[in-house]
Amino acid sequence: MGVGKSTIGELLAERLGVGYRDTDEDIVAAEGRAIADIFVEDGEPAFRALEKQAVRQALAEHEGVLALGGGAILDADTRALLAGQRVVYLSMDVEEAVRRTGLNAARPLLAVNPRKQWRELMEARRHLYEEVATAVVPTDGRTPEEVTRAALDALELKEA
Repeated sequence: MGVGKSTIGELLAERLGVGYRDTDEDIVAAEGRAIADIFVEDGEPAFRALEKQAVRQALAEHEGVLALGGGAILDADTRALLAGQRVVYLSMDVEEAVRRTGLNAARPLLAVNPRKQWRELMEARRHLYEEVATAVVPTDGRTPEEVTRAALDALELKEA
């Protein structure tokens, strides 16, 4: 959350001359409401089901850069779909997350004691991110352009 997946994803797509797609945006468009509203009104399991389907569909239809929501990798089927794909895990520490987002944005999983919850989420998810990642690119203290360059280098891709 707040790592810059949309910004970096768009920059990567631009540099590679391919399309960009974000599964969170797909869900919002399909449901006609914000992700935070889906969490509140329907619960996390309902959102995760929508997310799983959105990722599956996007991977089948889209050949460019695809940004996934931070919890997409919680699903074993989704992780299996990502096997063999080029996957970049954009990492950052909690202090960077605080600096970037203040951890006060509309983030349903961080509603109470955001620093503690962010740390717990990362402890629970980090190994899953690393499991599916082709490359891990730290974002702390870097500009979007620096992160994009590091991702291209890590994946050994050349700009279009």
